[in-house]
Amino acid sequence: MNTPSNSLAVDVHDLRVRRGSHLALDEVSLQVTRGSITGLLGPSGCGKTTLMRSIVGGQIVESGTVTVLGLPAGAVELRRRVGYVTQSASVYPDLTVTDNVAYFASLYGRPRSTVHETIEAVGLGSHSRTRADALSGGQFGRVSLACALVGDPDLLVLDEPTVGLDPVLRVELWEHFRSLSRRGVTVLVSSHVMDEADRCDDLLLLRDGRLVAQLTPRELREQTGEEVLEDAFLRLIRTRTGARS
Repeated sequence: MNTPSNSLAVDVHDLRVRRGSHLALDEVSLQVTRGSITGLLGPSGCGKTTLMRSIVGGQIVESGTVTVLGLPAGAVELRRRVGYVTQSASVYPDLTVTDNVAYFASLYGRPRSTVHETIEAVGLGSHSRTRADALSGGQFGRVSLACALVGDPDLLVLDEPTVGLDPVLRVELWEHFRSLSRRGVTVLVSSHVMDEADRCDDLLLLRDGRLVAQLTPRELREQTGEEVLEDAFLRLIRTRTGARS
């Protein structure tokens, strides 16, 4: 892929990252187009979270470059332009949903009026006055998502945001991600649920710290001859890495 740099939200070249003695990412190069929804897919331990941490500037890298919105990853100027939702919810358990989101809105310099609409967007309107430590696991994670969304970021990085959510809410969240994309927000979302891949414009397929492929869901089906994306992913892995099922 060779896309003009001014249309890129993320541009990664030859990225290598070690976690202890383990080579977590090995010569990874990829590009994420502005305003797209890009799915980061692969089995547990393949390097998805490490890659996301590298993009938001929270990971020490051994070599390579990571450029985000035209700036080096982690640059001070990106703090209000990049939203990041980790697998572990980053909220204050002793504050209500509203107080948590309002706090992050103030950090981002956003008006108070954005707090309620953001809480509604993640389906927590009826729990706005509930303390976070009284919420279910899925609800707790949605508070964390709201805290990132309220900043109105140009790039939203989401590490498996739909884990533990019921199917209806999963669909609603993906519809919200699409609405953000239509507004020009770039969404990079990791998942191990292959049916979510169909909701993405582009797919990054990782295995053992290497980028196996970057392609669209349609291209993945065409290259493998498989209609079901999970089967297509497995066939591609076997073809390109020689992995056994």
